[in-house]
Amino acid sequence: MDADTHAVEVAFGLPYKQRLVALDVPPGTTAREAVALADLPNLFPELPRDTFDGAPLGIFGQALRDPAQYILAPGDRVEVYRPLLIDPKAARRERAKRQASGTADQS
Repeated sequence: MDADTHAVEVAFGLPYKQRLVALDVPPGTTAREAVALADLPNLFPELPRDTFDGAPLGIFGQALRDPAQYILAPGDRVEVYRPLLIDPKAARRERAKRQASGTADQS
């Protein structure tokens, strides 16, 4: 790292594989640009190449409203979020239904 760059990280994971890419980026680099520089499609060839293009991003667990405008600070970790396969509220309702029907069957 030289005086004209600062260190950031880009993180992405699947249930069976995670990667944390360390980058030195110039000041003014956005979160979306850092994801492009991390070259995640080559690290996750099992996913479609466009998976990361519009993926939701966050910094240390805080979702970004506009990742293309968020300027990274030294030490930031950009997190690339996967889309949810099922809505968490729907999953809770389904679990509650299964538990309720299981309890009713035992009486």
